[in-house]
Amino acid sequence: MILNASDLGWDESSGADPFFPVDQLDNSSPYEVPPLTVWGVALCVSGTLIATENAIVITTILATPSLRAPVFLLLASLGLADLLAGVALILHFLFLFCVEPSDWSELLTSGLLVTSLTASLCSLMGVALDRYLSLSHALTYGSGQSRRRAAVLLLLVWLGACVIGAGPAMGWHCLGEPDSCSVARPLTRTYLSLLCGGFLVVVMVTLQLYAGICRVARRHAHAIATQRHFLPANQSYANKHGSGRGFSRLILVLSVFVGCWMPFSLWGLLGDASSPPLYTYATLAPAAGSSLLNPILYSLRNKDIRKVLLQACTDCCSPLLYPELFGG
Repeated sequence: MILNASDLGWDESSGADPFFPVDQLDNSSPYEVPPLTVWGVALCVSGTLIATENAIVITTILATPSLRAPVFLLLASLGLADLLAGVALILHFLFLFCVEPSDWSELLTSGLLVTSLTASLCSLMGVALDRYLSLSHALTYGSGQSRRRAAVLLLLVWLGACVIGAGPAMGWHCLGEPDSCSVARPLTRTYLSLLCGGFLVVVMVTLQLYAGICRVARRHAHAIATQRHFLPANQSYANKHGSGRGFSRLILVLSVFVGCWMPFSLWGLLGDASSPPLYTYATLAPAAGSSLLNPILYSLRNKDIRKVLLQACTDCCSPLLYPELFGG
């Protein structure tokens, strides 16, 4: 279910899976580990980068007592989900190029990837909800009660993601019935259709939340302009003082969000087992790649997290740059 080597003697038009060819899984002949390819290296490197940067984000949030607002709980959840996605990519690389793949390895990597992508997408929706509530209920949002509600919401999200991800291991797979396979083996067509349908619903809800954010922000900008004795139709004040830049960032975030999640969600609904696997991996790669971009677009753009990271880098580098001050 993950992008990898594409030059293992695979005919794109045949609809066969290039990662687990039938002749390789034949127990009557000894298994030969395929040679390492460019796609394999990319798989390992991307998985390592994703796991590393998200581990840094999670460690920063958990190790800093001041980062306990609802938004930081959501960013930690997003980082954990993306960290699991990186681990799934690394495991898939190991099962392909280091050890013999088997049914349980397929179910493990598929279930882990489904769990991580589901939790990641729901966490992104939670981040959008947090931004909307922080603007529309600025006086009350962020209290201890809000943090408890956010924690309960995240607990439900992760329980749901784990249940959904356990589907293949609990029997909702097509390893024994190839005709029921979807575009992402070993997931069945029904399972993937429900999953992608749910993804599309979450994407639509998230877009609606960001549309609400735009409406609330414009109302705030209008109120500020009115208080400063500007005419209601004159929006130049807000644009000159950061509103336009804020909307540009919002457009960037939404473009990346839709570009990463929409292709695979639509392809999972429209494709079938006879579809060329290349299209599946081409649409799944952006969804997995969102785990690489999320820390940059969400966590590292937060000034509080950046401040903690910069302070940590300063503390680590100071003994190297100024050894005389530390008895070196």
